[in-house]
Amino acid sequence: MNVKQRTIKSEISVSGVGLHTGQPVTMTFKPAAENHGYKFKRIDLPESPVVDADVDNVTDTSRGTTISQNGASISTVEHVLAGLVGLEVDNVLMELDGPEIPIMDGSALMFIEALEKVGFKEQDADREYYNIPSNIHYSEPDRKVEIVAMPLDDYRFTCMIDYNSQVLGSQHAAITTISEFKKEIASCRTFCFLHELEMLLENNLIKGGDLNNAIVVVDKKVTPEELKHLAVLFNRDDIDVAQEGILNNIKLRHQNEPARHKLLDMIGDLALVGVPLKGHIMAARPGHAANIAFAKKIKAQIKKEKSKKHVQVYDPNATPVYDTVEVMNILPHRPPMLMIDKIIELTKTHVVGVKNVTMNEPFFVGHFPDAPVMPGVLQIEAMAQTGGILVLNTVPDPENYLTYLLKIENARFKDKVLPGDTIIFRCDLMAPIRRGIAQMRGIGMVGDRIVVEAELMALISRVEDKKEA
Repeated sequence: MNVKQRTIKSEISVSGVGLHTGQPVTMTFKPAAENHGYKFKRIDLPESPVVDADVDNVTDTSRGTTISQNGASISTVEHVLAGLVGLEVDNVLMELDGPEIPIMDGSALMFIEALEKVGFKEQDADREYYNIPSNIHYSEPDRKVEIVAMPLDDYRFTCMIDYNSQVLGSQHAAITTISEFKKEIASCRTFCFLHELEMLLENNLIKGGDLNNAIVVVDKKVTPEELKHLAVLFNRDDIDVAQEGILNNIKLRHQNEPARHKLLDMIGDLALVGVPLKGHIMAARPGHAANIAFAKKIKAQIKKEKSKKHVQVYDPNATPVYDTVEVMNILPHRPPMLMIDKIIELTKTHVVGVKNVTMNEPFFVGHFPDAPVMPGVLQIEAMAQTGGILVLNTVPDPENYLTYLLKIENARFKDKVLPGDTIIFRCDLMAPIRRGIAQMRGIGMVGDRIVVEAELMALISRVEDKKEA
């Protein structure tokens, strides 16, 4: 049974401050139509530009994930996107009156709680997953980052972090299905090391940080004076280092909360692929930059597969509509200029022809004989002859007609054609034939690869017309 898309029942708002900008911001979740996906709208800017939650729109990953489009940017999108994925919500519009998602408590929990207040609405359209077809790898050897997506009929995550820190050490986190996100991952807050905190403060960042929305790992000896200074900065009476090696501002919700938060970040970043995924994601030492690079790799794979779906794979051994002899009864060409062996499909608007490329082709004698490649111009000629069958099929006596190539446009040669290849040519009419002029779009395929494509214009003319001319 197909799973349906869903959105929220009504709008709801949350308010807070941006972690790095410190600016107050209100974000309003609004129901959205089927196939809308996740979009952000900056209502504080002229014309309220919309930013699609798309990995191609990522412009910064230094301290979170920032996306930009139409002159607008949205920062720190990963936590709210993780919450939407965890709730399996497909379509939402998020309106903001500022440049950054409110940090809330540093996790996805408060977003989830808000959305659950209004509830969810099932929609008519089916949810279209991308099922990881085979292992997809990503690595950064210098940073020891390893990420792999493996086929699985669910959405499973395994994450390991290792900061070479005596305090934090090596940690693992995992969920076996996305339905575990709310209970196991959503409440896990962002974290940083004390030395990073000091650097961020010195660079006028984390203006919205107040030690209620982050775990601070103390990875060095800290003097009482330094603790007093931090207490003043964050408007605290006092700050100390807890036994676990973190500032005592907050208590850990899970022993491995940092690893769980890294898993949360990954789910949010991978939401930018644009479709719900099915697969097992395993990651070692991930970060926003690696997550986004990996997301782009998955999206590229999706695009590649979609382009292949538009290419129909034909059986070259199918019973022909016209065999070689019948092709010669229609076309005036003869070997070595007859470039089509048979026609395997023919309608009023398209035709499919077959060319078996053998080492015995006469052009291989002079065209790179030590590294034979079929000349591109002859691929276009074979395509034109295939199209000639289509246009000549529109007259009752094709043997009395000739076709003349008038124009070639947008020709592209995408791969080599070698001895032993079988090229399948398909030509489709781009418009009805008028006054003997046919416009066709043609492609040549070897297996499921498009090797050549072009737009052709041809003139069909009676043999008597040629003689009179």
